[in-house]
Amino acid sequence: MTTDTPIEEAVPRSAEEWASLKSNPEIVGAARERGITEIVHFTTVQGAVGILASGFVKSRKRLPEDDYLEHVYKPNALSRARDLPWLDYVNLSVTQINAWMFGSSKRWHSDEGVSWVVLSFGPSILQDPGVVFTTTNNAYPTCLRAEGIRGFERMFAEQVTGYNGQIYSRSGIALNRPTDRTAEVLYPGQLGLGELQMIYVQVEETLDDITGAYGGLGLTVPTKWAPEEFR
Repeated sequence: MTTDTPIEEAVPRSAEEWASLKSNPEIVGAARERGITEIVHFTTVQGAVGILASGFVKSRKRLPEDDYLEHVYKPNALSRARDLPWLDYVNLSVTQINAWMFGSSKRWHSDEGVSWVVLSFGPSILQDPGVVFTTTNNAYPTCLRAEGIRGFERMFAEQVTGYNGQIYSRSGIALNRPTDRTAEVLYPGQLGLGELQMIYVQVEETLDDITGAYGGLGLTVPTKWAPEEFR
């Protein structure tokens, strides 16, 4: 989509505002044209069990409010001071996880012996009301944010200004990956598990931890040992 009209930059919305918004089904079509089949979110095995039990991937803001999750969740980032206005959004990635952020999370939890999983959702969640698309990591000063099809397409711009002003080009990047790998999909509030299509585990031994949780929760989600998903 091309137009001379400036893209309206997104600002954090309230739950009441989200409820008044319409869905954007054209985004799903655009994603499929690019061969996008997965919208992903990484978390610890412990965090994944909590997500399965609650039925939602919850925003950082909502996690401490949950009576069950407050005992099991481990946030991926120790501090969210640089994007505090966006704490009521779930951070997701397109096609592959943010390797830089994952590396940072591993270091923060390095003394806790945690194992990791990636939750894979179908691209249909991109059409939901209030979803925001960013050109780079949401905490970076250069980040541009927008809702709707134009916000989605800007993730794949020919050039994106990223961390410390670094310019990223689409040269050599697969069609289904954003120009800057740190680009994010910000999902408002909490994301239900209706479109959860796969759980990848980093360590083979943790397959039993995830599949064992299904038995008590009445869930069945394909689960795969896939260390390549964490690179």
